[in-house]
Amino acid sequence: MTVSRRALLAGSSIAAFAQAQQRVRVPSWKPRLGVLGSYSDANIDFVKAEGFTSMELRLDPKKLDDSAISAIKEKLTKAGIWVSSLDVGGNHIDPDPAKREQQNQHTIECIELCGKLGIPAIGGQSGTIKGQSLAKQVDEIVRVYNERYFKVCERNKVRILWEPYAGGPNIATGPVGWEALFKAFGDSPNVGLQFDPSHLVWQFMDPVQAARDFASKIYDVHLKDTEILWHVLRRTGIQPVDNIRWWRFRIPGYGSVDWKGFFTVLEEVGYNGAMNIENEDAFYYPNYDQNNFTEQFKRGFHTAHEFLKTLVPPLTA
Repeated sequence: MTVSRRALLAGSSIAAFAQAQQRVRVPSWKPRLGVLGSYSDANIDFVKAEGFTSMELRLDPKKLDDSAISAIKEKLTKAGIWVSSLDVGGNHIDPDPAKREQQNQHTIECIELCGKLGIPAIGGQSGTIKGQSLAKQVDEIVRVYNERYFKVCERNKVRILWEPYAGGPNIATGPVGWEALFKAFGDSPNVGLQFDPSHLVWQFMDPVQAARDFASKIYDVHLKDTEILWHVLRRTGIQPVDNIRWWRFRIPGYGSVDWKGFFTVLEEVGYNGAMNIENEDAFYYPNYDQNNFTEQFKRGFHTAHEFLKTLVPPLTA
């Protein structure tokens, strides 16, 4: 049988395309799934029993001596729970000198606690001075971080992460703030993002595109959803009288986040860090009894987990 030159070329092209497709593989995606919450033995037991492998913790360094820190570390190790970050709120550049000093010292103590526990990051807001231009605020953030934090970060191998929470002392609320900060910090390895798609939905930004544009800066992830109450918003607008709520935080799957699109971006870039459920869903409150998760709060984590299992591969050894 005679094979034409055109057929040979076509066959070669198909073979070359197939070989190229085999060479270009999406990185293996093995993220850790967990929760954000306060430390207690009971909470750690729940996290382990539920099958989670990570947490973002809330801990107060002033209440912990070396013995308590050692006990916490041992408990987490035995449970197989990796702590991706420590939740640290507050305004790092507060215009009140006394409040700023208090916040700076607290942050330093939290970074040092991370070093003792082997936690690689603290998460929170960038800091802000209301009424000042973005450029001036960025300059002040860079100055304070360089003078107060970075030597401590480097000594303890800890990175400072910003989540895009628009309701706190923060200019790192989305791409404009992120670009300004990262440029001013000169792509410093000491800062990055704690990516929370719910905050971008709340601000009517696209979390999927934002994640794609800033994928290299994402070191930790919050899994939380935002439900837009359109029946309210259409009547009130985004600045309603009497502060009527036109949005609310929900557990993943009960809001407007495009989880398939978001996880596709993380999978494409091979993100293998932690993704911790932040349960601020009023349908699953109250959240704590003393320092322990309530049964209702745990039900929220479990319900979110069941949804996420359909999209996130299990972590294998």
